[in-house]
Amino acid sequence: MEKVLIKNLGYVISGDLEKRWGKCSEVAIESGKVAFVGSAGSCDASEFDFVVDAMGSTLAPGLIDSHVHIVFGDWTPRQNTIGWIESYLHGGITSMMSASEVHLPNRPKDAAGVKALALTAHRCYSCRSAGDQKIHAGSVILEPGLVAEDFAELRSQGVWLAKMGFGSFSENRDAAPLVKSAKDEGFVVMSHTGGVSIPGSRAITADDLLSLGVDVAGHVNGGTTALPEADLEKLICESNEMYFQISQAGNLRSALKVLEFAEREGKLNQVLMSSDTPTGTGVMPLGTLKSVVELCALGKLDPDHTWAMATGLNAKMLRQNTGEIAVGKEADLLIIDAPSGSAFEDAISAMKGGDLPGISGVLIDGLWRVGRSRNTPLARNLALIEKGG
Repeated sequence: MEKVLIKNLGYVISGDLEKRWGKCSEVAIESGKVAFVGSAGSCDASEFDFVVDAMGSTLAPGLIDSHVHIVFGDWTPRQNTIGWIESYLHGGITSMMSASEVHLPNRPKDAAGVKALALTAHRCYSCRSAGDQKIHAGSVILEPGLVAEDFAELRSQGVWLAKMGFGSFSENRDAAPLVKSAKDEGFVVMSHTGGVSIPGSRAITADDLLSLGVDVAGHVNGGTTALPEADLEKLICESNEMYFQISQAGNLRSALKVLEFAEREGKLNQVLMSSDTPTGTGVMPLGTLKSVVELCALGKLDPDHTWAMATGLNAKMLRQNTGEIAVGKEADLLIIDAPSGSAFEDAISAMKGGDLPGISGVLIDGLWRVGRSRNTPLARNLALIEKGG
């Protein structure tokens, strides 16, 4: 693979909640992974196949949307839209996680059917080439009738995601044995949180989540209806391992409360960001980016923190070697800057002020995928390909 150099950077967001690169100037990529992060002049551009002048812009990990509703291909039946996945790439989404293929019209509800659906979706999105978006699809919907052996079978076929909240259980807590069986086989189990969304979904409370023991409380700020504030506080206070996922499609006030409670309890490392789209809320290519910006502009955290919740922490939950700018991590990267005409000078100050940054470069596995984004505002300074391409 090409050796890539990104130079003349103004700032580097690490994607790690605890670590900052700050004003680094150069990032080198070899074999699709970050090989060096450092100061100007550290690398000899003549030794690289592909050289990008960032023109003083910020480099950040590619966003990971940990709550999308994949179905098949690049189509969503919820809004009958074609091309949404590719459009999300222009919103900076380099990886995405299926929150189940529940939007498939007349989707199966029996054990054999939900297994077949998850396996088919997993297979459809597993055949990727270097540089393609990383789509983690095939999330088995927990339904009565599934047994422990089903999760072992699915895991042997590569399926490793599960979703609670749409099954035909008499009580939500009745699904707890299936959650345990799935987790025992290495599944990442997400649950719906809050009020009813689509027909067939169920309201799920803090007590339900605590008794189920899932890995991720999906759209904990509502999807779209949030938990009562007391329930939200209880969930965050009493859970030391569960991830609390904030979604753009949820309740903004509740999202700010999630950050408030998590910071007070020392649990910011359990907070994730996502879009929860495509749904009735719509198709939102900039959904995750909007959450990152809104929550640092309106809350107490800075862009380095909120960006990590949409990148490094999502990658940790997904057990993927991406989401951070660090040596050995997969080079899924964005070049961003303050939008043209903004009152702010750079991407960091723009996000603090509530402006969405403009994207002028997207790389996946170190391969250049997108230049100027067609969805974000125009970046004040556009990255320039000096060599290669």
